Amino acid sequence: METTLEETAKHRVRLKVQVPPEEFGRDLDAAYRRIADKVRIPGFRRGKVPKKVIDAKVGRDAVLEEFLSDAVPTYYERALREHELAPIASPDISLEQVEEGKPLVFTAEVEVRPRLRLEGYKGIRVERPRVEVSEAEVDEMVDRLRERFAELEVVSRPARRGDYVVADIRATVHEEEVPEATRPGYLYEVGRGEFGPRLDEELEGKRAGDVLRFNQVLPEGFGERAGQEVSFTVLVKEVKAKRLPAADDDFARTASEFDTLEELRADLREKLRAAKERAADRAVRDRVLQALVERVDVELPERLVDEETERRVEAARERAARMGLTIGEVLGAQGWDELRFRADARAHAIRAIKADLVLEAVARQEGIEVTAEELGREIAAIAASLGREPKEVAATLDRTGQVVTLAGDIIRSKALDLLVEHAEIASEGETPGRAPVAAEDDAPSGPTPSEAEP
Repeated sequence: METTLEETAKHRVRLKVQVPPEEFGRDLDAAYRRIADKVRIPGFRRGKVPKKVIDAKVGRDAVLEEFLSDAVPTYYERALREHELAPIASPDISLEQVEEGKPLVFTAEVEVRPRLRLEGYKGIRVERPRVEVSEAEVDEMVDRLRERFAELEVVSRPARRGDYVVADIRATVHEEEVPEATRPGYLYEVGRGEFGPRLDEELEGKRAGDVLRFNQVLPEGFGERAGQEVSFTVLVKEVKAKRLPAADDDFARTASEFDTLEELRADLREKLRAAKERAADRAVRDRVLQALVERVDVELPERLVDEETERRVEAARERAARMGLTIGEVLGAQGWDELRFRADARAHAIRAIKADLVLEAVARQEGIEVTAEELGREIAAIAASLGREPKEVAATLDRTGQVVTLAGDIIRSKALDLLVEHAEIASEGETPGRAPVAAEDDAPSGPTPSEAEP
């Protein structure tokens, strides 16, 4: 298969593909066979209808449509891999020659991801956050542990966030009870948000004997009832507060394998330090990458930025819906409006795209690839987190095309590992050095086949 590449506009290329007549002929014959298996024509057994009869009875246009939907996308994908292109839109395909016995010739015009070339990306200087653990932080960890062993006691004061109430909760729609959201004698933590935010708002400041009535859209977690507005009637029967155990040696023996509170605090102190060390390592990775991204001078395709922005906005909508809220309600509670949120999402989208382009450039220039073992380990980790078999997860990823995305993620992570390995990590307080400048290659391109996203 012969291909040529021509740049027609910024980030837009035209691929001209010429398929040898023998390969074209085999794939066209396969299209005829698929048509023959589908149609019923008197005098012929299914699957045994000659080409000329299919052309006469079904039409050659139908055969070409079948061929175009199956074979041409395969040729197109091969051409993309040959030129290391990563498309960001569906191609405009034009057939130039479709004659049996001659090469198939078609062109595909498509918008593609930019490709960067970096210089001097090794030896970046960044600060590593100082790791310190204060006694106040250890106190907080001890208090969290005490919370887990707290007991509930009835109080006469009004309910506060974090308290528990025993309540009869009844949900109805037009006087018909909704069993999924009805809870008689239910022990409920104020602020948990199980039924949406309205119940928590209503419960704060209420005492035993109070009756609440309000409407609420049920959040995710209520099956087919999720998203439905129901009427709630709630009778508060008791208000209970947590009573924390004393922070002493007895508590340490109850809550851990240690005999003294001091031993428990020492263990918590080390765990906090280890967590902060991991956070500092992540901060170094983020700062190394950001140092490169800030120096990248590349004009991004609007379509690429728009799609990433919309993906982030849609993810925020889904998170709000799971809480039984609209995105407008969530933003309003934070003092934001949707216009400001979209602008912020767009800024984050641009940074994320540039970060991917930077890491793809490093991987390409360093010849970084993903091995079958690395891919297998990542799939095994995903399977373990989902409680599924690795073979099952691998088959799903392969079927949906996400295995290519996963490979790209691994390659970008390895590229960042290389950048961090060769960076100069300064102590906190020193001024990081300048990051190198990135420029676009003259030829439009994209990630290598192992990096390309489907």
